[in-house]
Amino acid sequence: MAKIKTSRPAPKPASGRSAPDAPKAARSELSPEEVYRLIQEAAYFKAKARGFSPGHEVQDWIEAEAEVRRRLESRA
Repeated sequence: MAKIKTSRPAPKPASGRSAPDAPKAARSELSPEEVYRLIQEAAYFKAKARGFSPGHEVQDWIEAEAEVRRRLESRA
């Protein structure tokens, strides 16, 4: 007797999600973690632009936070 092949469902990705996440541009809101990451990145580039000289870290962060919040508000 011949065996009949049946198709199996494709295995789920390791994350347990069945579909990929929507692109960030398609989402209406960023999570607090994503906003923090944007601020962190902006502050890094501010520090890099001034040669990472010490003593300006807090000012870099404050300016980066203001810039990121302005960008996010303008896109809403």
